[in-house]
Amino acid sequence: MSIVKVIEVIATSNKSFDDATQNAVTEASKTVKNIKSVYVKEMNANVTNNQIVNYAVNAKVSFEIDS
Repeated sequence: MSIVKVIEVIATSNKSFDDATQNAVTEASKTVKNIKSVYVKEMNANVTNNQIVNYAVNAKVSFEIDS
């Protein structure tokens, strides 16, 4: 039987929501092994002069614990 843990992370990007999500996984993988999935809980963007200047995601990253 395997155990799966979930952590919640916030990540940003200047490019897109997809890139912000990838940044969440990339940063989490520096300290967490066996990542199995990512669930984007919330998305938001900062706007300046009617242009999106920053994308952000609040994501849940699931990973398997070695038993």
